[in-house]
Amino acid sequence: MSEGALFLHALRFLTIVPVPSAAQLEPDWLIRSAKYFPLVGGLIGGLSAGVLLAATHLWGGLMSALLAVAASIVVTGALHEDGLADSADMLGGRGRDARLKIMQDSRIGTYGTLALGLCVALRVAALAALPAHIAAAALIAAHAGGRFASLNVMNVVPYAGDVAASKVGHATDRLRVSEFACALVVTLIAGAALVALTPWWTSVAAALVAAILAIGVARLATRLIGGITGDVLGAIEQLSHLGILLAVAAAWPR
Repeated sequence: MSEGALFLHALRFLTIVPVPSAAQLEPDWLIRSAKYFPLVGGLIGGLSAGVLLAATHLWGGLMSALLAVAASIVVTGALHEDGLADSADMLGGRGRDARLKIMQDSRIGTYGTLALGLCVALRVAALAALPAHIAAAALIAAHAGGRFASLNVMNVVPYAGDVAASKVGHATDRLRVSEFACALVVTLIAGAALVALTPWWTSVAAALVAAILAIGVARLATRLIGGITGDVLGAIEQLSHLGILLAVAAAWPR
């Protein structure tokens, strides 16, 4: 597949943006297009940041933060939020098979409702606690960084569900070194504004928090169901994303 096709696959997979119809998908399309996940995340973050900055001229920080988060949820079709909710509900299951069945259920339970509500509320609160220009930079970094975290986990942790019925392609597919480097460079570029606008240790702390959360979720999923699923990757994106915002908000002087 061409690089343009791979980017469109990533855009189609992560958003509801209408893109030209794809040619027949090759088995490894997801892992090959994963290098563009941070780029798509940065674009989503840019849209969200634009909404925040525009809304700041009309309303206060809380309203602009809420609209910015809402914009990203709309453009992604709540893809990752759904994964977070399903992964949280999975914690209530007993045994691997029961947990996987819960994650396949389209209904949302108590754990999922609480996890989703708290995550969205904390994202809004973290953004509202920051000056608009810092919040905008943090949004771009968080959206790219969260997707970089999820593709890293996808690259090293085995898939726990039914590979044949999933979109993951071959369970043994891995990113090539050049693909990983591309994703890393894009993620660093997406975080450049945040690095420029805040003390250097703020970005370091944000990256560490995101990494710790991603590793923690991946280890928990491996212990409970033997690996990851698409829902687990969604949870990793959401929590890494949240971790970046919370770290920036915590570091910003009051």
